[in-house]
Amino acid sequence: MTITSDALSGGFSEPVFQSQSVFRMLMDGMARPGLIQRIVSDAGQPEPLGPAAGAIALTLCDHETPVFLSAGLAKSTVGAWIGFHTGATLTREKAEARFAFLEAGAAPTSFGLFALGSQEYPDRSTTLVLEVKALHEEAGAGQKLTLSGPGILQSRDIWVEGLPESFHRLWIDNRALFPRGIDVILTADTDLLCLPRTTRVGA
Repeated sequence: MTITSDALSGGFSEPVFQSQSVFRMLMDGMARPGLIQRIVSDAGQPEPLGPAAGAIALTLCDHETPVFLSAGLAKSTVGAWIGFHTGATLTREKAEARFAFLEAGAAPTSFGLFALGSQEYPDRSTTLVLEVKALHEEAGAGQKLTLSGPGILQSRDIWVEGLPESFHRLWIDNRALFPRGIDVILTADTDLLCLPRTTRVGA
């Protein structure tokens, strides 16, 4: 892919401070699944990658983390941008990816095609960053998800606009693999929430 000005632009203006801030946010989100948080750092990412997803890429990706991009992202300058700013390489093989980014509207056919880790090393799995239209903490537009499990007192309700119709089926299959399986981060513009594989998702 030819490096363009879009790939060279952007990035954190204060990389150490901003990446630490986003990393703490992600760790808090994994500890408290379904908590909607807002990224304030400007990653300057190219479209169609969203701001939250761009900040996550800058924070988590490096030269040791192969990255998979969905078709819409792969056709854009997103891959070159991630490579330039993080040193990460792209892979077309889902099972090789440490991180996978899917643009809004992209529907995964199976989580099982990604790296699922092993019984001995369940952390050697893919983290999937899935863009949706919007995330809400109060009843309104979108699909209601009732979350329960570690890090959640009783249950937590969230509403997601633009969630793929196959998500519930895919998540049930994913949880059945525990301790193996993937973790998911939902992003919507500057918002994000984490769904570790331990979380139960009900309608």
